[in-house]
Amino acid sequence: MRIALVINTSWNIYNFRRSLIKALLAEGHEVVAIAPKDDYSERLMAAGCRFVPVQMEKGTNPFTDLMLTWRLYRAYRQVKPDVVLHYTIKPNIYGAIAAHWAGIPAINNVSGLGTVFITKDYISSIALRLYKLAFRYPAKVFFQNKDDRKLFLRNNLVRAGITDVLPGSGINLQEFVPAAAFKRSEPFVFLMVARVLFDKGVAEFVQASKLVQEQYPEVKCQLLGQFDERSRSAVKQQQLEEWLATGVIEYLGTTDDVAAVVSKADCVVLPSYREGTPRTLLEAAAMAKPLIATNVPGCREVVQQGVNGYLCRARSAEDLAEKMLQMLQLKEEDLENMGQASRQLAVSRFDDRFVIQKYLHAIAEVVR
Repeated sequence: MRIALVINTSWNIYNFRRSLIKALLAEGHEVVAIAPKDDYSERLMAAGCRFVPVQMEKGTNPFTDLMLTWRLYRAYRQVKPDVVLHYTIKPNIYGAIAAHWAGIPAINNVSGLGTVFITKDYISSIALRLYKLAFRYPAKVFFQNKDDRKLFLRNNLVRAGITDVLPGSGINLQEFVPAAAFKRSEPFVFLMVARVLFDKGVAEFVQASKLVQEQYPEVKCQLLGQFDERSRSAVKQQQLEEWLATGVIEYLGTTDDVAAVVSKADCVVLPSYREGTPRTLLEAAAMAKPLIATNVPGCREVVQQGVNGYLCRARSAEDLAEKMLQMLQLKEEDLENMGQASRQLAVSRFDDRFVIQKYLHAIAEVVR
């Protein structure tokens, strides 16, 4: 069977869908990666994929989006996949329409709602209409948490019968492993792993870090993630530089080895406004790290209050700081127990083998 994966970057496919690709190849399927060409496209080919480049512009220009639908339609006609798996907003919308035109069954994956349901504006209202149009066509739609599924059903964006919920993208428990022995760092390190976006709660993390350091000036607060000013929710370069000039946070940029950075942190923080099931929290949980995250869809699936971390209010730097201070004041034994609870949760609920089995079943179901 020929299976196409369509995502907005090759980087995304390589970093988040590699386990799925390996499983599909092991089952004897041909895997075609369709995405814009970037530094990771060759890695996908080295991993066994056929790569088909398709240009995808950011933004909301109707003409470029119509052209994207046409480019995806042409790619599907050329590749002739038996089924297409769509991820991220534009492939989910325009890819679903293109697959319908091409007569190919599609499986859509809603991995997070981004600014569409966070920001109530003209662009968001258009996006909702597009979702409603496009989601008439897929044979299956996966969500990463029950809240997102309920929201789509409540807004009549998708038929209930074709929906299901996955435990996020899952996590490779052999790749992300705990340290051999637990040791609290001196100074204590809080790490936030996320793109540098306001919707991820970066501003709240900076403000909370300042409040924490007023009491514990030696504490380190680090930010790891992609900086991209093109997003609607992006932090501007000048703002980031102003934050860094205060010395409150340290910006680590990006890395291909997230596990190496997470391993040096005492606690991983994600004060996001809304998520699917955040990969960064899954990685940290698998590595037995205590967690702090907002009590919002996606995050609260991974953080159990007082068990493996703390939940804070969204958009509240003060509440985030309070939870960071609580974490700081825990005894080493309590920190270790929280970390072990994170690992146990990752093993019991978020093993990527669970996700892969659901995909294999769905693919067999829609291609019958």
